[in-house]
Amino acid sequence: MDFLEPVRAFLACPTPDRWVEGALRDIPLLLQDHANCEKKAAGTAMNLLFRYSERQELQVLLAQLVREEMLHYEQVLEIMQARGIPYRHVSAARYAAGLREHVRHGEPDRLVDILVVGAFVEARSCERFEKLAPHLDAELSRFYTFLLRSEARHFEYYLDLARQYAREPIDERVAFFRAVEAGLVERPDNEVRFHSGPLDS
Repeated sequence: MDFLEPVRAFLACPTPDRWVEGALRDIPLLLQDHANCEKKAAGTAMNLLFRYSERQELQVLLAQLVREEMLHYEQVLEIMQARGIPYRHVSAARYAAGLREHVRHGEPDRLVDILVVGAFVEARSCERFEKLAPHLDAELSRFYTFLLRSEARHFEYYLDLARQYAREPIDERVAFFRAVEAGLVERPDNEVRFHSGPLDS
């Protein structure tokens, strides 16, 4: 899909095939964690709306993103309910925390790094929708293909804001987090999550 080329180019590496294989073994777990990710994405954007209320462009873009993420959350919940999949607690992957631990202190550096991290989270989510869609049943394949088109631009929202609020070009920070993100994605995990590495088998 050509409209996804910017997403692929932004990431340092593709999702390993072994992650896809592991994810397909437990679709109910994948849907549960996907729902959690949509809710967390909305929560992250909402927290930024409150913390940086004086940033007008951030307010406009992230308010739109919150609406979209919560809609997707509701849609995943509807699919789970229709399939008789109960909503249950699922522990978080190390992915987001592994990115956030490198966020700088002090403003505007902190905001810039949070926005760059957000860009990578959104881009990886989109890339994984593309990886999964061909292997899912017809309903889920349609849904994940729909999400691709809806979310392909989200990472650019975050990048545009980071560029706007940075005191200097963000290329070095993007390159730094690109390397960190690739390491998190390629390092094996002992359980599958939407943003985990491949199963350690």
